[in-house]
Amino acid sequence: MRIVSIITAILVAAILYGVVLQRDALLEWTARLSPSAEERAEAASEPAPAPEAPAVESAAETQDTPENAVRVMANRSVAQEVDSTVQLRGETQALREVEVRAETAGKVISAPLRKGALVEAGQLLCELDPGTREVTLLEARARLAEAKAMVPEARARLAEAQAQLPAARARITEAEAAVPAAEAALLEARAGIPASQASLKEAEARVPEVEARLEEAKARVPEAESRLAEAEAAVPAAEARLKEAEAAVPAAEAALEEAESRVPEAEARVRQAEAQVREAEINLTAASSLAKDGFAAQTRLASAEAAFETAKASVQTAQAGLKAAASGIQAARSGLEGARAGVETARSNIEAARASVQAARSGIRNAEAGVIAARTQIENAKAGVQTAQSQVEGARARVSTALSNVEGAKAAVISANSQLEGAQAGVQSAKTGEESALSAIQSAEAAVAAAQKDIDRLSITAPFAGLLETDTAELGALMQPASACATVIQLDPVKIVAYVPETSVSRIDLGAQAGARLADGREIAGDVSFVSRSADPATRTFRVELEVPNPELTIRDGQTADILIEAEGAKGHLVAQSTLTLNDEGALGVRIVTEDETAKFVPVTILRDTREGVWVTGLPDTVDVIVLGQEYVTDGVPVVPSFEEVIQ
Repeated sequence: MRIVSIITAILVAAILYGVVLQRDALLEWTARLSPSAEERAEAASEPAPAPEAPAVESAAETQDTPENAVRVMANRSVAQEVDSTVQLRGETQALREVEVRAETAGKVISAPLRKGALVEAGQLLCELDPGTREVTLLEARARLAEAKAMVPEARARLAEAQAQLPAARARITEAEAAVPAAEAALLEARAGIPASQASLKEAEARVPEVEARLEEAKARVPEAESRLAEAEAAVPAAEARLKEAEAAVPAAEAALEEAESRVPEAEARVRQAEAQVREAEINLTAASSLAKDGFAAQTRLASAEAAFETAKASVQTAQAGLKAAASGIQAARSGLEGARAGVETARSNIEAARASVQAARSGIRNAEAGVIAARTQIENAKAGVQTAQSQVEGARARVSTALSNVEGAKAAVISANSQLEGAQAGVQSAKTGEESALSAIQSAEAAVAAAQKDIDRLSITAPFAGLLETDTAELGALMQPASACATVIQLDPVKIVAYVPETSVSRIDLGAQAGARLADGREIAGDVSFVSRSADPATRTFRVELEVPNPELTIRDGQTADILIEAEGAKGHLVAQSTLTLNDEGALGVRIVTEDETAKFVPVTILRDTREGVWVTGLPDTVDVIVLGQEYVTDGVPVVPSFEEVIQ
């Protein structure tokens, strides 16, 4: 097969070489052969009829032919108006066709209308028996009235509950206002204790003055009592330091708990960072293996390495946070231990002060044993001391009373808040009752609307003016939802539907004038009302609709029609398909004979392909088209055209 192809290529190259490059020698050889042809023509028994004279004579036949001119065949073509209409075949259709169906169930109580009757829009077609629907409507309206009657009561309860809110808020304000007065009384009672204690100390101070006047043996009593007073004076300071140390313990314990609460979070971050390290290490190993085998890009390997380093840095950060949390715990524990040590030290100081008090009291008892005889003289001083002590107890009783008053005021505030919450709950309940009443109204209104709509559906009317294509439902027939009542069609205006190929759909515009001829010979006219934007998937054609007036209803649905749609025309030339050729750039066109009898390539555009030839545009109105020999000439080559009658 290769040898045959090579031989064919060599033969084609040789023929082209002889025709193009050795054209003169080929013409001389043809001229030498021409006499033998003439002799055979003369030897014929009957002479051949003379051919008709060509319509146009070439100027080359009356003048000398150039030596390098090429003989070609040409046709003179004159442009004609083509494609001024689009011709289609279609059928008539009703503008609208609706099968009217029932929306509810019931028995037909209206007389039937027969098919072919004219009906107006809204005209009654079928009427159904209402049955108990009117009773249902009255019941729904009664429920609506009942629901509306409940609204004022609900709103009155709401107003009553809202009216209780100001009184409850006033009670809260009154109770809160009583709290500061009770607290002020408490502070005042507490402030009276130091004065009573000062009076007690003053009374006790007079006892040593009386005993000082005793004998030398009694002189030791004031000294002992002085040491006792000194020891007792040291006790409050030690107790204050104990309270201060004990107050520092909760803060230290809170700091310890806060530091310990950070540990789980820091440990979770460490575990999360370690998991990210393992995941990044796995991704890095996979990326390294894939990159080593050439299955992954180096960018992926670099990204995996960066993710691995980031994960390791996250682990270090999380571990540092865990260490910081541990350090915080250690510091909090140290502070707690210091606070507890301070408590122990304060307690030791209190014990020492109390021991000093006990020692001083022992000295007093020893001194009192020596001054038993002088007790009579200090009875009055001790009576003053008892009075001062009574004052101290009274001050403490007033403090207790003030504390009770403060607690009572706070309890009153709590009670007023509870009453306010109860009033607010009553308001919310009243609002809920009002909303329930309004919801009942809406439900009743919906029931009334549904019952009324069901009654309205008993009358089935025509959706538009037209003709009955079928009889309406018979009297006494039982209709169910979706049962057919009648079919109505609209024939004025009437549609004419056709399908246009995709090569012509762009030439049809909305509103374009069109005409149609029916099968019975009638001619009708209308306008294009619809051109589809979507092609039929099976035929690749587009639906076109015409709208034609039909006031007398003489045009029926389904009649065949031949359609002509007005379209913009174009001037074109009818040429044979063999005339078309390509230039060096691949453009489609024809070669023509110019006024100076040279060849020239002219690009063309195909308008339509027919059995007689191809209609093209892009040529002058009158042109000489080369029909034979166009493949052997190029632009500017001299030609000797021979003309024949143009195919029109």
